[in-house]
Amino acid sequence: MKPRSSSPRTRPNPVPPPDSLASAFLGAARLVGEIRTGTTLTQALADLDPDRRLTAAQRGAIQDYTYNTLRDFGRGGFMLSRLMDKPPPDQIENLLLVALHRLEQRPADAHTIVDQAVEAAGQLLRGNLRALVNGVLRNYLRRSSELTQAADHDPVARYRHPQWWIEHIRKAYPQHWEEILTAGNIHPPMALRPNLRRTTAAALHKTLGNAGIASHPQPNGALLLEQASPVSRLPGFEAGLMSVQDIGAQWVPDLLDLAPGQRVLDACAAPGGKTAHILERCDLELTAIELDPQRARRIEENLERLGLDASLRIADCSRLDDWWDGQPFDRILADVPCSASGVVRRHPDIKWLRRADDIDRFASQQARILDQLWHTLKAGGKMLYVTCSLFPEENAAQVSRFLSRQPDARQLPLVGMEDGQLRPCAEHDGFYYALLARHG
Repeated sequence: MKPRSSSPRTRPNPVPPPDSLASAFLGAARLVGEIRTGTTLTQALADLDPDRRLTAAQRGAIQDYTYNTLRDFGRGGFMLSRLMDKPPPDQIENLLLVALHRLEQRPADAHTIVDQAVEAAGQLLRGNLRALVNGVLRNYLRRSSELTQAADHDPVARYRHPQWWIEHIRKAYPQHWEEILTAGNIHPPMALRPNLRRTTAAALHKTLGNAGIASHPQPNGALLLEQASPVSRLPGFEAGLMSVQDIGAQWVPDLLDLAPGQRVLDACAAPGGKTAHILERCDLELTAIELDPQRARRIEENLERLGLDASLRIADCSRLDDWWDGQPFDRILADVPCSASGVVRRHPDIKWLRRADDIDRFASQQARILDQLWHTLKAGGKMLYVTCSLFPEENAAQVSRFLSRQPDARQLPLVGMEDGQLRPCAEHDGFYYALLARHG
């Protein structure tokens, strides 16, 4: 996405009711505009309602329209380019993107969608822009079959990813690239992790069932929900019986080969899900490192809710002099910063904010972290390298380069994971795991 210029704003028409579709369209269009200027979706959502005036339903509608518009951004932009000779003012363009997505998904509601989008347009700019929005959307309805056919023959519009991303995935996964791109556009599944210090997977499964929440036990102890649920509806959530965590992220304790009394490091710990999971599974001494103080606070909050304790340090894990006491660790979790290309359905802004050259930047940072952390690992110890990426430069190629630099390192096989790469699917997001042992 390229930064967009802003336009002066006035309110020439009465403000629509806060629970109206027009208000939801306005809220989503504003968030889409913020993302297009470089703000992350996480930050935009955090700033959405600072005065807490929105109801849960109103906030949920804005969030839903924003997520879906961003997932389909490549398609919406394609449609709009065929419907207009030149781009409209930024705010109107963002509104049209939201409305076009809704029209394609809900054609039976076309009259209401167009009416509410026109009402929303009246809140944005001076001039005959209500008529412009009305004309563009009605033109889409007349030409929807033609436009859909054309979009399905355009890679960016069809797969809803940037062209460079499509090419990268196609090269890396010649047999699976289409299913990977498709998985990146669907609504993500919701899974829970039982806190084994307070319950069991079987007991939690039963508790959820009694509350009318259907779940399915998974091989690694996770519970996959049939339908996503607000945490406020999850019985025992505030009491620390469970956490929300993708199934693919719940392999860490098993792969790390934990044992009581071990000295363990979680090197890039925020928001603390994997930190907590390790502590739930084993009595050990855990140090969690996080660079960002605000994200470190999230670790503290998660540990407090779950009744767990760790030594938390705010530092750059690759600057050993800032935090390491010289005592080696038995196990290290290196869940390193990455492109997050495996979790784009949860963070659809990533597809449009990332650039191709970002991959090399992440790879360089990962290599620096790996090389530094290796000095802190005990001989005979194990390090689990983790990303939520699908790009080989951050995964298998990264590990291969690391092994060539470190003669005392070897990669161990992972039972049930042929190459350590989990591709995104209906049950879980995309992750990569590599278990590295230090001999000597």
